[in-house]
Amino acid sequence: MRHNIPFRIYYEDTDAGGVVYHARYLGLAERARTEAIRGLGQPVSALLDDFGLAFVVRNASIDYRSPLRLDDVVTVTTRLTELGSASCRLEQTFLLGQTLCAALDVRLACVRAADGRAARFPPLWRDLLTGLVD
Repeated sequence: MRHNIPFRIYYEDTDAGGVVYHARYLGLAERARTEAIRGLGQPVSALLDDFGLAFVVRNASIDYRSPLRLDDVVTVTTRLTELGSASCRLEQTFLLGQTLCAALDVRLACVRAADGRAARFPPLWRDLLTGLVD
C-alpha cells in the first residue's frame, strides 16, 4: 500500500519569493518516509535500538514539476519500488490536489550504526517494508 501524508507549507519552507526552497523537499520526504514506516507498525528508531542498524540515503534525485508555495497543503505519497538484501528504493511524489509538483527517487541503504558498513535487513524489517508495495 502507498502511504500518504499531508504537510502544510510554512514560511520556514520557502525562499524570499514564497516558493518552497528546493532542499526542503528532501526534509519533507524524510518525514514522510519516517511516518510511512511508523504507519506500518515500527518507529524507525527501533531498527537502531533492536538491531544496531540505521537507514542512510545512498542516492536521491528530484524531478521538480510545479512549485509549491506558502500555505499550500501538499500530500507526500511514499511507495516501495525495489527491495534488496541491504537496500531499498522508494518513490515519493508531492501532490497539490491532482497536480504533481515533484517526484523523488531515493535509495536507502541499511548500515551498521557502529561502523557504517552495509548490513542485511532483518526479516522483520524486510516484511515491514513490503507493506509499502502497491
